Amino acid sequence: MGFLSAEAARALAELVALDALHGDDTHGVGEPGAADTTPLDRLRGIRSLVAALEADPASLAAVREAVDAGATWDDVADAAGLSPAAAKYRWSGDDESIAARHEASRKRKRERPSSVPTDLPGLSVAEAARRLGVTPQAIYQRVTRGLLEARTVELPDGRKYKRVFLPEA
Repeated sequence: MGFLSAEAARALAELVALDALHGDDTHGVGEPGAADTTPLDRLRGIRSLVAALEADPASLAAVREAVDAGATWDDVADAAGLSPAAAKYRWSGDDESIAARHEASRKRKRERPSSVPTDLPGLSVAEAARRLGVTPQAIYQRVTRGLLEARTVELPDGRKYKRVFLPEA
């Protein structure tokens, strides 16, 4: 028995079978194997394998074994193609703390829209900078010096936005 879960092994086997059906790049139009799979079938197979591998506990087991053997989070991150902070966030702690952290992240994503509201008062720092022909840092400096008015607007869902109010003149 391998280290992959049954679901990941099944998705891998299905993708390998799909690859065998598709054949290699030497097939010409009308030759056997050239059109045995559709591009969407291949894409679905690839995405199915990726999803199965993401959910597979084999990654967590490998990380725990590597850390127990002396690997650093930098080493783990390099092997996983992540930043050290992302690797540690994904895999540090026991199963319960990892599950709680991931559920809290999913909950935040569900509760917060991904777009900035367009009906906020004033201008964003970037908009004010463009309008005045300066950098956003210059806007922050002018606010600090009292040359521009700015307020932080907090929405009911907890998101906060710095808004700048330019003088009427």
